[in-house]
Amino acid sequence: MPTDPLAAPTLSPFADFAVQVAEPQVVGAVPHGTRRVIPILGGTVRGEGWSGRVLAGGADFQLIVHAGYAELDARYVVETDAGDLVFVQNQAVRSGPPALMQRLARGEPVDPAQIYFRCQPRFETASSALGWINERLFVGAGVRHPDQVVMRFFALG
Repeated sequence: MPTDPLAAPTLSPFADFAVQVAEPQVVGAVPHGTRRVIPILGGTVRGEGWSGRVLAGGADFQLIVHAGYAELDARYVVETDAGDLVFVQNQAVRSGPPALMQRLARGEPVDPAQIYFRCQPRFETASSALGWINERLFVGAGVRHPDQVVMRFFALG
C-alpha cells in the first residue's frame, strides 16, 4: 500500500545540545519589545551517530514581546568530532506566566514544566556525512537553565 503523502510527519531523534551562555546584554526597549543579546560561550552536542562542540562566538538575539512571551533567534557554529562545521540558526518561542518569565530573564532557576519552549532549528553544513541535514526540517524543545540552554532536536520525516 502506498504511503500517504499527507500523513502526519514522524519525529526521529537528531541531537541533544547543551549550549553555555553568558550574561545577557540588554539593548533595551525597542519598537516591538525589549531586545536582549545573549553571547554563546560553547557547549556540547550528542547526536545520533555523531557528536561535537558548540563554538564560542555565536549569540541568541531575543525579543521580549511582553512579560509572558519571548521570541528567540540563536545563531552559532558546531564543530563535529570529525572536524566538520555546522551552522545553526534556531528560532524559538518561550512563554509562561510573567513572574516565571521574569525569573528566567534574571537568570534564576525555573521549573521547566511551567515554561513552553519550542524551537525550529535550521542547519547548514558542507559535511558529506551530515549533508542530508541541509535538506530537512527539524523541531525541538528546550529548557533554560541559569548558565545554559539544553535542547533536544528531532528531524521531521
